Formats: sequence, structure tokens, C-alpha cells
Amino acid sequence: MRRIAPLFSMAIIGFVVLLAPLAHGAEAKAPWQEEWEKTVQAAKKDGQLAIYGVNGYDEVFKAFARTFPEIKVSFLGGLGSQLGPRIMNERRAEKYLVDIYLAGIVTPYTVFHRGKALDPIRPVLALPEVLDESKWWSGRHHYADPEGQYIFVFQGNVHGGETAYNTQLFDPREIRSYWDFLNPKWRGKIVARDPKAVSTVAHSLRFFYNHPEIGPDFIRRFFGDMDLALSRDERQMTDWLGAGKFPLAFFIAGVEEGEKQGLPVKMFEPGRFKEGASVGPTQGSVSLINRAPHPNAAKVAINWLLSRDGQTAYQNGFAQTDDVIESMREDIPKDIIPAPHRRVKGAKYVYSGRPEWIDMAPVQKLVNEALGQTQK
Repeated sequence: MRRIAPLFSMAIIGFVVLLAPLAHGAEAKAPWQEEWEKTVQAAKKDGQLAIYGVNGYDEVFKAFARTFPEIKVSFLGGLGSQLGPRIMNERRAEKYLVDIYLAGIVTPYTVFHRGKALDPIRPVLALPEVLDESKWWSGRHHYADPEGQYIFVFQGNVHGGETAYNTQLFDPREIRSYWDFLNPKWRGKIVARDPKAVSTVAHSLRFFYNHPEIGPDFIRRFFGDMDLALSRDERQMTDWLGAGKFPLAFFIAGVEEGEKQGLPVKMFEPGRFKEGASVGPTQGSVSLINRAPHPNAAKVAINWLLSRDGQTAYQNGFAQTDDVIESMREDIPKDIIPAPHRRVKGAKYVYSGRPEWIDMAPVQKLVNEALGQTQK
């Protein structure tokens, strides 16, 4: 037995030695993780990230800077009508100064996509939680370009007619469909945001115009037959609604604030109508500008922004500016989104960020014709 014990001990040691490489292999990093770590190191060598976009993203990317302090973020904010021409002018001068663009979908599609100034985003998505489409609304990624490659949409706000009512003068149970608003008894009793301020009402008009159950005839009759009062002052609209001058309002914002102040006003929840509502961005898309000066930093930034942490920072950051923003990610808290603007499971929604919906010219032409007929 004394001779057997040492032999047994040696056998155990040999067995452990043989298992060691296998254990090390079991702990080896997944290929995506190794590649990601290489990209992060390369991004740190880039040392910079240049973002052009709508104001507000500078605050969001403070969270990115805390996670990747070695990457210095520079941000230029402005409207798409300002930044789009600026970027294209810089490129014509062979100045490639911007990595990613963060805003709505109109400028990326009509300026950058058509101007061949974008690289596809799909190939730079690396994190499994970003690639997992089950984490996103309707179980897939959404893009605003025909190829489904270049303009990644990560904001999914609910839009309808942006309608509200005076709670003392109107019973919301009377309305089950948008067509019910065309009842002659509401003629002269609706205040609406002036459609000439197209950027403000664009989402609602796109939804009405393109929806197979609503369509151009609804727009023609709404603007042509209902004797609307038009306003460009949101506060005025809320005051009129609260004072009972008009029991109904269309294309209105700021009603929740009026409700908090005690006014008898309330928004219709868009999903309550028979035709449902649309889901799409106001300023929530990311585009990767080609010939980016800091390509690795851009890749890291896009993956961070679309991650759970990034989308939480995005959604919470804009909430501090009183801007209602709901991420397309379904695995982050939504309590910060007011109930009338929050997506509801099981509701009827259509995606409004389609490229074929972007051109507002035919919609605006129809609206102008209907209003012109009324004036005659």
C-alpha cells in the first residue's frame, strides 16, 4: 500500500496537468469578444470621435466618455438643414471631419444617402446584445433606407394625429376612428397646428396620407370641410383648448404640461383608434459617414449607443429636456415615458420611418389644395 500511494498521487498530478489546457480553453474568449477588444484598443489609439447632430446628444455622450475616457468626443449641434449642407460642403473641399451623424431620417436619406456619403452600419455591429434583434421593437432592426443598411433607426415614438380634448366638453368615447372627427357636428370646433409648419406636423400627416385605412381623402376632407382654426402657437392652442374655445385639437404638443397645471385637457392615446398609430423617429437615427477620420472610435460609439446602456442614457438624457423619446429597445425601463406616448403591447402600429414616406411634397400639395378650396 505504501508503494501504491505515491504512484496514485503521481497519476492524479498527471491528470490535473493534462486537464489544465482544456480548462484554459474553456475560459477562452469568444471570437466576437476578442475582435471587440481589438476594436476598443484601436479606438483608444484613434483618441477622438467627431459627432454632428441635433442638440441633446452632447449630453448623452457624456455617459460614453465616462465608459471610454481615452476617446475625446467633439460635438457640433444644429438642425439637419444646417448640418447636411455643411458636411457635404466639407467633403467637396476634401475635408473629412465627421464620424457619425445623429438626428432624424430626412437629412441622412435625402442628403447623405443620395450623395453616396454613407458607409453601411450592419457590418460594424459587433455586440451580441445589439445584434440580437429580439431585443428591438417588433423583433427586428429598423432602417430608413431601401437597402436596410445605412440609416439605423433606434427611436420608436408613437404618433397619431397628436390629438387632445377638453375633458369638460368632450366625451372621448364618441371617437373610435379618425373618420369620426369628420362628423359635421365638429365643424368649426377643432383647432389645429398650421400644417405650413410642416416639420411639426409631418409625422401625423405622413401617417394619415400613407395609411391604407385613412389616406388622401381623409386629409382632403379634414382640411377642406371642417372649418379648422389654425395656429402656430402651441401655448395658445393649449389655452384655447383649456378655456373651452375649442373642444378638440390636432397636431398639438404640451398638453401634459397644461394638464399638470390644472387645465381640463387631455391627450388621446394614439393606439386607441381603430386605425392604430405609427411608430417612428423624430431625431433617433445614426448614420456612419464614409471616409470617417476615426473609424474605430465610430464603431465603438455606434455599438455603445445601440447597447442597453447607451439606449438607457439616450432615453433618460432627452427626458431631462422634456423631450419625449422612446427607444426601440424593448429591454430597458419605460417608466420615464408618459403613458399617452408609450408603446403598448398588442396595439396596432405601422412603422413610419420608411424611405417612401419621407417625401412630404405630395402631402403638402394636397393640404394646400384643400385649404385653398376652403378659402374660396
